Amino acid sequence: MVGKTFAFEVRRTSTAAPETLFRLETDGERWSSWARPLVLQSSWARRGEQAPGGVGAVRRVGLWPVLLGEQTVVYEPPHRHVYTFADASAPVRDYRAEVLFTPNDAGGTDLTWRGSFTERVPGTGPLLRTALHTAVRFLATRLTAAAERA
Repeated sequence: MVGKTFAFEVRRTSTAAPETLFRLETDGERWSSWARPLVLQSSWARRGEQAPGGVGAVRRVGLWPVLLGEQTVVYEPPHRHVYTFADASAPVRDYRAEVLFTPNDAGGTDLTWRGSFTERVPGTGPLLRTALHTAVRFLATRLTAAAERA
């Protein structure tokens, strides 16, 4: 039986430039500097084509032994980054996240971070949606704060 598909979206506004936000969000080694306490360890499992965080890159984030691999599938500096879960053992199927960095009239950036997935086990989708949405809300808040300090 195929599970249901779920989606979520988080929006934030930052006084930082899109380039600053994009650089922080796509740098797999630096996540642990701004995403604590959710992400205590971060590194590259594989660097991408043409840029460390570019297409094909896999960042590892979390806390050992639970490190989640996220693979870049779209890399359009400084406005768009799309990634999927790289691990077949992820708790969801077909996860896809898109992070958009849009310049705003105030001179800062409107951040939109959206994700979607299919539940691996029927009935688990609502709980996993809540968990992922909560994690991304936290990450978006920490990312904008770090970018504004940079």
